[in-house]
Amino acid sequence: MGMSPEAGPVAIRGSEAYADTRSERRKAADRLIRGAAALLFCAGVWGGSPARLQAQEQPQGAPSPAPKFQVHGLVDAVFAYNANKPADHANFFPSVGTSAKRDNELAINLAQADLVLAPEPVGFKLSLGFGTAPEVVHAAEVRGIAAHPDIWRNVVQASVQWQTKLGRGLLIEAGVYPSHIGLEAFQTKDNWNYTRSWLGELSPYYQAGVKTAYPFNDRWSAQLHLLNGWQAISDGNRGKSVGAQLAYSSAKLSLSFNGIAGPELANNDDDVRVLGDVVATWKATPCLSLGVSFDAAREGRSVGSDATWNGVGLYARVASKDSRTALAVRGEYYDDPDGAISGIAQTLKELTATLEHRPMERLILKLEGRYDRSSVLAFASDALAADGSPQRKREQFLLLLGAVATF
Repeated sequence: MGMSPEAGPVAIRGSEAYADTRSERRKAADRLIRGAAALLFCAGVWGGSPARLQAQEQPQGAPSPAPKFQVHGLVDAVFAYNANKPADHANFFPSVGTSAKRDNELAINLAQADLVLAPEPVGFKLSLGFGTAPEVVHAAEVRGIAAHPDIWRNVVQASVQWQTKLGRGLLIEAGVYPSHIGLEAFQTKDNWNYTRSWLGELSPYYQAGVKTAYPFNDRWSAQLHLLNGWQAISDGNRGKSVGAQLAYSSAKLSLSFNGIAGPELANNDDDVRVLGDVVATWKATPCLSLGVSFDAAREGRSVGSDATWNGVGLYARVASKDSRTALAVRGEYYDDPDGAISGIAQTLKELTATLEHRPMERLILKLEGRYDRSSVLAFASDALAADGSPQRKREQFLLLLGAVATF
């Protein structure tokens, strides 16, 4: 009808007074909108948006906070040559050899992936591993209903953690996690040598249960463990094991007293195994670090005398502060007169020298020579017995090159 937009309401409402009032309201609304726009403009110029405020508060170039959820991993490959040329390609003897187990071949010792959520206050760590090391370390797991080495073969760690606010910070961890026993870790990158000592091979690398850890101060701490057993996720009897640690740490000296006790024989809840372990490392000079590890154990027997075993290892590592190269040596004596822990009644002696080089931040190379001698015929040779198994020798010499890449 040729009517302006403003005229429409006037015609519909049928009153001039109403039209005037409506016009005044529109003008007031326009003034309010323009004022709000001006206020927002000033806020943007002088104050900035919340995101811009946050950016202004952080210094330019400052690192952003690390995410709580992290992904890590490593690939550990090794080539080992055994002078015995064992017919079955197996270094060491059955049930041991979590590093450099295979002779004369390139092997993946451990490929590991870690998913980690820091306990703030609740977190977890899941580590899955593939290679010869997980195969060997889980070989003694219980076989039964819902229990078998194949079930746990790839589990390096699977635990939940709760960092409480009790006292100075009581930590509670439950699941499968690294053992508190010994100087050497399951991952070769964390050790001075590539292969591990007999003390390491013949004590737990992992345990399943509940741990409480508490720092008394900046130097002293303690742990208590309730465990399924000695390196056992599935239990072989009705008993449980307990573990404990008292540790001291300073800039130059680290010292820990560790223990584990419980029934470990299959279907036997009465005869208890007890192990005491002492570990110490000392930064003697800026270039020289020394270490010592001592184990003594006893296990009851339903018939006859108790079984005992013990061992001591001495360690030294030379590395200047800014050098990418280090030299480590280890000497060891291990006595298992009843064959209770190694499976063979024997005394073992071992000497290892390792040259380590880190050409870049995430790559570790280790060239190592190792000599082992047993008091009995323990190590495989290139000759075969009548049953087709390798004949045994008292000694073996290994030369190996290990490479670990981390991410």
